[in-house]
Amino acid sequence: MNTVSGGMNTTVLAYLGDAVYELHIRRYVIATGQIHADRLHTAAVRYVRAGAQAAVIREIFDELSAEEQALVKRARNKKSASKPKNADPVEYKWATAFEALLGYYALSGKTETIESIISRAIKIIDQDERSAAHRIQVKPSNAAGETNE
Repeated sequence: MNTVSGGMNTTVLAYLGDAVYELHIRRYVIATGQIHADRLHTAAVRYVRAGAQAAVIREIFDELSAEEQALVKRARNKKSASKPKNADPVEYKWATAFEALLGYYALSGKTETIESIISRAIKIIDQDERSAAHRIQVKPSNAAGETNE
């Protein structure tokens, strides 16, 4: 394991990764053409919320190297003194692990990897939201094939 991932405090890596991710997401939502700050913020929240970040890291975890997986596990399992305000504690830990991974890439100078992971994150989050919207629109049917109203 190299010095960045093995020696750096995962909280520090997550702190840096949070800033890296936030900046990329802000650039992404600005590129949509929206000019109102409140709408930009609303657009960004869907990507930066803990649940979304947790979904991303869970989706890509098996594709990571052994070293990266070890870092993610270490960051996810780190005991935290604070409690998340608006997130499930388990999702918050996974989100912190995602941010730590991005912080690791930033300190390692892996700019292309950051770009690739964030691009993938956006696709995963968008797909998860489309799937959730589809599940809400499709009404479950009962045994007789009638929809429940």
